Amino acid sequence: LTEIGQQCDLAVVLGGDGTMLGVGRHLARYKVPVIGINQGRLGFITDVRLEDVEALLPPMLAGRYTQDKRQLMYGQVWRDGHVVFKAHAMNDVVVNRSGAPSMIELRVEVDGQHVANQRADGLIIASPTGSTAYALSAGGSLLHPTVAGWLMVPIAPHTLSNRPLVLPDSVEVSVEIVSGKEVNANFDMQNYASLLPGDRIVVKRSDHALHMLHPEGWSYYATLRQKLHWNEAGI
Repeated sequence: LTEIGQQCDLAVVLGGDGTMLGVGRHLARYKVPVIGINQGRLGFITDVRLEDVEALLPPMLAGRYTQDKRQLMYGQVWRDGHVVFKAHAMNDVVVNRSGAPSMIELRVEVDGQHVANQRADGLIIASPTGSTAYALSAGGSLLHPTVAGWLMVPIAPHTLSNRPLVLPDSVEVSVEIVSGKEVNANFDMQNYASLLPGDRIVVKRSDHALHMLHPEGWSYYATLRQKLHWNEAGI
């Protein structure tokens, strides 16, 4: 991937959205645009179907495409005044319990301002790209990719009035582990760190963005209709 980033003008990613997340996080720093060929199931960000490659790829390689920029997130885990883990994410940074049956308690701050102490199974901080992933399953809203914002979505909160919150992506979100066993911080559910009480996860906007190329005529709304099975009755 490093050699592709340093030498290539374009990367064609064959796989599912998980493959695109892994490749995209790496290539974003090199500003190499990507085309996603969907060999998975949903394909929110790998939107060229495998059976359409012969028809759609040549025009895209000839310069006929729609470009879409996806800003990445950057997270650090702080322990005793030191960064013990750091990673980028395209979809989300998730703090959750793994095997323990009890809830965890999290102290959440935004730009140094206390938001709440939350008792829940966890917390999702999602980008617009990640709003169609874990955040959607947890009851979060959909964010259009051009929205410069994040979703902060609690997972099974103890207080039912604890609702998803939309934030500008210019803020810094801090999540401190107040209590809980077997707590993890997951980055796109592909990189993770085990956490201890007192650890703090700090999330901010990354300096990197992934440039995704879509076929001419691509529509985010058409993707939602198709992938989420809206209007299946033809209405």
